[in-house]
Amino acid sequence: MRKLTAFGFIATCLIAAIISAAEPPNVILFIADDVSWNDYGCYGNEAARTPHIDRLAKNGLRFTEAYLTASSCSPSRSSIVTGRYPHNNGKAAELHLAIDGNLPWFPTLLRAAGYYTAIVGKHHMKSTPGGKHSKDKPFDLVDGGNVPGNRGGHAKWVKTVKERPKDKPFFFWFAAYDAHRAWDADKDWNADEYGPMHKPEDVIVPPFLSDDPGTREDLASYYNEVTRFDHYIGEVTAALREEQLLDNTLLFVLADNGRPFPRAKTRLHDSGMKTALVAHWPKGIEGQGITSDSLVSAIDLAPTILEVAGVKQPETLQGVSMKPTFANASAKIRTYAFAEHNWHDYEANGRSIRADGFLYLRNNRPYKAWQGPADSVRSISHQQLIALRDGKKLTKAQADVFLAPRPAEELYQYRKDSHQLTNLAADPKFADVKKQLSSFLDLWVEETGDSVPKDISQDSFDRETGDRIRSKENEYRGTTPGEDRDATRINASGPR
Repeated sequence: MRKLTAFGFIATCLIAAIISAAEPPNVILFIADDVSWNDYGCYGNEAARTPHIDRLAKNGLRFTEAYLTASSCSPSRSSIVTGRYPHNNGKAAELHLAIDGNLPWFPTLLRAAGYYTAIVGKHHMKSTPGGKHSKDKPFDLVDGGNVPGNRGGHAKWVKTVKERPKDKPFFFWFAAYDAHRAWDADKDWNADEYGPMHKPEDVIVPPFLSDDPGTREDLASYYNEVTRFDHYIGEVTAALREEQLLDNTLLFVLADNGRPFPRAKTRLHDSGMKTALVAHWPKGIEGQGITSDSLVSAIDLAPTILEVAGVKQPETLQGVSMKPTFANASAKIRTYAFAEHNWHDYEANGRSIRADGFLYLRNNRPYKAWQGPADSVRSISHQQLIALRDGKKLTKAQADVFLAPRPAEELYQYRKDSHQLTNLAADPKFADVKKQLSSFLDLWVEETGDSVPKDISQDSFDRETGDRIRSKENEYRGTTPGEDRDATRINASGPR
């Protein structure tokens, strides 16, 4: 009898282990709005308070070479949800426009595979009507996530976790409005939950901004937004831990683009295009507190999530799964990472490639400045730079905000030059590197169907004041990149 009892116990344990091993993981994407990669404690910022994200990094995997495909809100998010480059998503290559309706979104595939899916907070994605996937339902729940006293999009994150169907794995797209201007965290600040507000004297002022009281106050308000985002990540992880779900939930923390300040958001440089990326999944990631220097792109998130969920990947994906880094942080995922700068309030067309510590930029509108989006132009930080400019007191780094014409080509060693202030494009010592990266960028443009339309979208805001100058889309919208080459039907990834 004892032997039979023991055998039964062992059999029960084996069955439980098999069921547990086959249990698909839950997945949550935490997406910040307009936060640069180096504005978290775990990425070296000693002024901005991010204890919960830092704890996830300490117990998980932190990527040091993660890049977005666009430093612009909706193009970046659309690229993440489809696993495709912005110009391969159709009109969605530009701000506020829709993804081609013939393209699937990965949450739709998860939902079809039995996942409960929800998007809570900022959405900013839509499909064009009439396409094969126009009427898909990617999310069971769509909620803006705001309540009186909290307009950051995260007020209902914990509620979503607790009120989900308990018989299904879940995928949650938790997207904050933090840290988008105009600083709602200051208006809705709750010191009991978030702690004291950041002090202007403590912030870190990058070299391309003016170090003055107004700019410091602006940065302190931005830091408040980052801390509030972090607080609600902590609330969700606590809720997962309470329900014993944390170990088998894959968490990703990232942002859609850089901070909304001059020479950050909309830039192809690291201040705009590089993102913090923290992954936490105790059951699926080997080790704790690991740093990965593997080059990864935001379009790699979709194939990664689908693979860990055991869901077949559609042929439309241009990214590659990052799952090998979960077992070996140094696993090589890709050799090249590409990014785009298209219309975001202002006329623009630029492309970049990163490889082996080098960043090569090609500007197809070099006669235009890259001053940043309109909300940044309206900020005190930008206006302080204008005052320095008019007083002929700008440093070289600050002057880059207004530089026009710009170089048609830029080349940086971004690991040695973290702010990309020394352009090596004309340096003969790096001629071979520039030639090689330029040729791979050409190949990517050709294989993915990218283009520079003749009737490119024009400025809709004043570049000095940030005031609107055109309000109707037919007054400033043109052909989007890749549209003239039918790029939405091209699934080739280009060099990886």
